[in-house]
Amino acid sequence: MATEMRSLVAELEANIGRVVLGKAEVVRLCTVALLSGEHVLLEDVPGVGKTLIGKALARSVNGDFCRIQFTPDLLPSDITGSSIYRANTGEFAYVRGPIFANIVLADEINRTTPRTQSALLEAMSDHQVSVDGVTYDLPRPFMVIATQNPFEFEGTYQLPESQLDRFLLRIAVGYPSREDELQVLTSHRGGEPVDELQSVVNSEQIVALQAAVRDVTVDEAIHEYLLDLVEATRSSSELRVGASTRGALCLYRAGQALALVEGRDFVVPDDIKRLAVPVLSHRVITKTYVHGNQRQVSEGIIERLLDEVPTPK
Repeated sequence: MATEMRSLVAELEANIGRVVLGKAEVVRLCTVALLSGEHVLLEDVPGVGKTLIGKALARSVNGDFCRIQFTPDLLPSDITGSSIYRANTGEFAYVRGPIFANIVLADEINRTTPRTQSALLEAMSDHQVSVDGVTYDLPRPFMVIATQNPFEFEGTYQLPESQLDRFLLRIAVGYPSREDELQVLTSHRGGEPVDELQSVVNSEQIVALQAAVRDVTVDEAIHEYLLDLVEATRSSSELRVGASTRGALCLYRAGQALALVEGRDFVVPDDIKRLAVPVLSHRVITKTYVHGNQRQVSEGIIERLLDEVPTPK
């Protein structure tokens, strides 16, 4: 069974890698978020493949996919749906919004108002939507992949801490190498390769993998190491706000998912080290603010804390 699961994960990553070239670590982290049952924020400059990653992941999973282009005039009901009066019946009927999909791509999430951004909170946290006093369950699996450009501030709205805390990982995509960029140029001669991508796993298999993640063993020493890291963020002289308890739980769950992805049924300290920056850096608030470079500042602090906190043997 474990071999079958590892084979499914490898096939999923390989399929995404056919169109997302030279980004193996980004693909792996997105897979970790999917198997954790959580969400991911892709943050970088335009044109480096953020939207492509979301589309490739959605096409690889045989589930419903919806892309929501966030704009300043987008309303919460445009995401969650609304009740519409039916003249033929004389009653109101609920029409579901685009949030009712397995994979939701929230493109340029920081271009809409905080009120509309908050429409995602219940969906991301509880996998449900409440409209007019009625609660509707979202499909399983459910994952939000959001994108944003951290260097453009004109016409954008900064994501509040409560929204950021709902993302398991914040990932910087980065530029491709020259060799990979050349391959991108040649592969796009005849069109968009992602449009030809076929699914390799189905929704039921993803749900089974998510259940298996929770069975991955986490030793007591890993518990203590993880909590030491979280405590270090709270006592750091460079941070005004440290990681929350949700942040600790997210690091724990991500460690389990990474272990499964790499074919292990137990978490090792290197899993926590590898995930600490993308899991914790967006959950802390620094004492100093650097315009347009805040992500690098918080990530640098987490990296220094990793060097200071003793690693279990």
